[in-house]
Amino acid sequence: MLIDTRGLSCPQPVLMVYPHLSGSDPIDVLVDNATSQENVSRAARRNGWNIEAKEEGDGIVRLELRK
Repeated sequence: MLIDTRGLSCPQPVLMVYPHLSGSDPIDVLVDNATSQENVSRAARRNGWNIEAKEEGDGIVRLELRK
């Protein structure tokens, strides 16, 4: 699943991702600011997810969330 949160400020990215954290399917989240990256990562970690951040270029980071 890909969730595109580019252009959004917190708490919107976390609110978009949070409902999917109860599952176990891989989730990729696109973020374009450090605050969203940190907040989405924190929410995922608290729910038992592993996070890998990959630079996509132009200030965009892909957060790969895996159980």
